[in-house]
Amino acid sequence: MIRASHLIPASKADASATDGLTVTLTQDQRYRRRIALKADQGLDFLLDLPEAVLLRHGDELKLEDGRHVRVQAVPEDLLQVTAQSEHHMIRLAWHLGNRHLEAQIEETRILIRPDHVISEMLEKLGAEISTVTEPFNPEGGAYGSGHAHHHEH
Repeated sequence: MIRASHLIPASKADASATDGLTVTLTQDQRYRRRIALKADQGLDFLLDLPEAVLLRHGDELKLEDGRHVRVQAVPEDLLQVTAQSEHHMIRLAWHLGNRHLEAQIEETRILIRPDHVISEMLEKLGAEISTVTEPFNPEGGAYGSGHAHHHEH
């Protein structure tokens, strides 16, 4: 089985090098180090990275024969959180971070997984909440893994 042992971040990826090869994964499936995968076009390959990473939408996996496989994130139902001001956005982000929630933080919005308790909390804090369906690329976190740990405080 051909191996992919090198990750090229989306910001440095060259779409022309993929030869049309893609692998489509949910956000949960994208936190990997070593696993057998099948490209959307049918090619079986072994992902074999030095450490577990969150594969982001647009990243490329370099196969040992030089071809690249582009990572496609499956669109997911998400909550889109918007704020009244920059300061308000910072407060909302703080509350989400304080709860160790995975979040995709952008200039004008934050995306999180659906959670009615969190949604109610954010609305009480004055946030606008709407539902969107798109790829989820949460922040990598302070330690770079991008994979949230789940525990009670």
